[in-house]
Amino acid sequence: MPDSPHLYLIDGSSYIYRAFYAIRQYLSNSKGLPTNAVFGFSNMLLKVLKEEKPDYLAIAFDPRGKTFRHEEYKEYKAQRPDMPEDLVPQIPYIHKLVDAFNIPIIMKEGYEADDFIGTVAKRAREKGFTVTIISGDKDLLQLVEKGIVVKDTMKDKTYDSDAVKERFGVGPSSLVEVMALMGDKIDNIPGVPGVGEKTAVELIKEFESIDNLYKNLPKVKREKLRQNLDIHREEAELSRRLCTIDIDMPVEVDLEELKLKEVNEKELVNLFKELGFSKLLREFTAKKEVSKKEYQSISDKDTFDELITKLKNAKEFAIDLETTHKEPMRADIVGLSFSFKENEAFYIPVAHEYAGAPEQLGREKVLSSLKPLLEDAAIKKSGQNIKYEILVLGNAGIDLKGVSFDTMLASYLINPSRRQHNLEEIALEYLDYKMTTYKEVVGTGKKEIGFQEVDIETATNYSGEDADITFTLSAILSPMLKEKGLDKLFSEVELPLVNVLAEIERNGVRIDVDCLQEMSKSIAVKLDELNSTIYSLAGREFNINSPIQLREILFDELKLTPLKKTKTGYSTDVNVLEQLALQHELPAQMLNFRQLSKLKSTYVDALPLLINPKTGRIHTSFNQTVAATGRLSSSGPNLQNIPIRTELGREMRKAFIADKGNLLLSADYSQIELRLLAHLSGDEALILAFQKGEDIHTSTARDIFGVFPEMVTSDMRRVAKAVNFGIIYGISPFGLSRELGIPQKESREYIDGYFARYPKVKEYMENTKKKAYEKGYTTTILNRRRYIPELEAKNKNVREFGERTAINTPVQGSAADLIKVAMINIHNKIKEKNLKTKMILQVHDELVFEVKESEMEQVRNFVKKEMEGVMELKVPVVVDINTGKNWNEAH
Repeated sequence: MPDSPHLYLIDGSSYIYRAFYAIRQYLSNSKGLPTNAVFGFSNMLLKVLKEEKPDYLAIAFDPRGKTFRHEEYKEYKAQRPDMPEDLVPQIPYIHKLVDAFNIPIIMKEGYEADDFIGTVAKRAREKGFTVTIISGDKDLLQLVEKGIVVKDTMKDKTYDSDAVKERFGVGPSSLVEVMALMGDKIDNIPGVPGVGEKTAVELIKEFESIDNLYKNLPKVKREKLRQNLDIHREEAELSRRLCTIDIDMPVEVDLEELKLKEVNEKELVNLFKELGFSKLLREFTAKKEVSKKEYQSISDKDTFDELITKLKNAKEFAIDLETTHKEPMRADIVGLSFSFKENEAFYIPVAHEYAGAPEQLGREKVLSSLKPLLEDAAIKKSGQNIKYEILVLGNAGIDLKGVSFDTMLASYLINPSRRQHNLEEIALEYLDYKMTTYKEVVGTGKKEIGFQEVDIETATNYSGEDADITFTLSAILSPMLKEKGLDKLFSEVELPLVNVLAEIERNGVRIDVDCLQEMSKSIAVKLDELNSTIYSLAGREFNINSPIQLREILFDELKLTPLKKTKTGYSTDVNVLEQLALQHELPAQMLNFRQLSKLKSTYVDALPLLINPKTGRIHTSFNQTVAATGRLSSSGPNLQNIPIRTELGREMRKAFIADKGNLLLSADYSQIELRLLAHLSGDEALILAFQKGEDIHTSTARDIFGVFPEMVTSDMRRVAKAVNFGIIYGISPFGLSRELGIPQKESREYIDGYFARYPKVKEYMENTKKKAYEKGYTTTILNRRRYIPELEAKNKNVREFGERTAINTPVQGSAADLIKVAMINIHNKIKEKNLKTKMILQVHDELVFEVKESEMEQVRNFVKKEMEGVMELKVPVVVDINTGKNWNEAH
């Protein structure tokens, strides 16, 4: 006998709210449309389709307007708050999503989704269907019977009759009776006052139904309960009517119309593109016809020679390397691919090693033949993250010249707010093309292999596609840069910087391992001491690394006031502990413990393991496409997060040393963001303070406290410093009060005092916000753009975050512009003078060099000159330069 057809009915209205509240992070597309609910709903829908594989499927939504329940009881759902502002514009997109999935929507005015689900489930069951209702709403559990179950996919819990009885103590048919007695605050169903779930279950277990309960009311032993039930009989009976799902709606439903259909792929792809759902887009974008693409493997000398001739004649091509390692300083070349025509590419395997691998042209022979071509600056080369190719080829003795385009950089400049700029994402966005991923080729986890073990045919298709798509995208992205006025920033700053960063990464930094080992021992002792202190303050021992146990100590035992609640309970994050530290010493010591532990694990113990065995140095990677402001970031390891002002941070910097005969030189812009604020705002008082060389924090303290400069105390200066830097980040009175531990009234007075002294700063900030609202983006001195979709948000907090971003980005982004241009100029000067000096680090507004002692004076002079003269501002640019045997001495 064949299996019965299986119908799935999704409670769409329930899942919309669950999706909205499940993803609390603000998500939006490039136009500012909030998307968290649509994203959550999409994932829920995909989970059902993939895991349940339904034969028949429909989604029920609540219609607009009132239902028959409102007619019976005007207060029904009356206290429910209005739909959240950020959810309202997402509803039409959820309906579009369901349409694109080709899933029928069932809905009828005057009835709730539950009623339609109940009616369809009953009729389907009568016709021999098995029914699964997808919902997290307990009301629908009353529908459970043989052949009908309710599944909460978010909790992965399925309710049949036994599971309902286990959860509530009564079966599905009695659940309405329980709900009627206990009422429902969410839906404003009155129930019987004072009767909770436990009492309601006990009564229905004993009497089976409300009707029978009232027939036998004298048998209720508790007098107060009996009286209460008697007084509120009408409410109980009304509540039962309101709770009961109508399973006999006057509608015709053709169950065959609910049979699962193919998705409308084109509509779905367009919708995911509009919403910015890259991950989902990858799933539904069809792989383009491979037959249109010609990717050729080169394994003999004649064909190889022909390729070299073609590359020379092409005058422009894309290059992509396949290697043994993701880190360029540890990577050897396995193969090279080139493309100079759309849909065509050539792959040269040189070091594939697997059973049955065919003979390949030798690596050294191929590279020596390609060297003149790759070092010819007249032939343009493009790449995706071409810094990697520059480094790997550099290790092989080839100085890649003629770099004219980087698709990753172009994508970043066009929209720096995008989360990722890898080739797969860019191809999806601009070509509607789904690429083969690296993981698909090499595998993951224990099954992952090195690229040298990938068969040549697979490698040719994968690497050839990379080169082909890079070449194709270059032609698309280049005019887009020009159209947005970003071509100069791209060609004069970001692209030249690639070579600078490649050299910095290749130079690496020397680490004193002995110094770090001693520091590790010292920190271990301090952590033990902190352990004891924390246990003493807590009054008992507990797992310091457990947020749950710390929560118990802070809030249950020490009775400190909780400040923030998360899904798992009250938060004990850094911000919370900083505020609690004002009330008690334990949170302060916990902050010390966490900082020490993180420093030890992230840097002190980790750095020695990252030393490259070939060079004896650490080679971090500098990323141009991560920070939306334009700032560089660093990874593997992140050397920009080492604390600067703490004693531990200073100790840490002692481990960064120079080679024998060299010294480290640190060149640090002094208060560059404040100087840029003065320049951008044109505020005369602020400009004058910098022109006179005054200490800006003392000047601000003098003005907001109304005292003479000599009367400014260290505490006053500290407040002024917090105000000065806070203003750049659009700080609010609340934010400043929290940072300084002062009342909001006081912090507001400080901010008002600042703006009274520097009125054009206030004017500049208001104008910046206004322009950002008009254009949807803000710009820096060099016209770098940052789109701010948060400004379109209905949620006030999100919108205010967007305003702070609009104020901060021109300042912080211009500081990024400034130091990037300085780096390029200094790099060129070092080359021009043929010096042995190396630029080895960029950290925020600081550049670090390893300098031959004999070159120190001239390097010191031209570094200062180049950095201070990089751009003409309305205020002097000042660079502090120091030298030493280690980074701490030089800072």
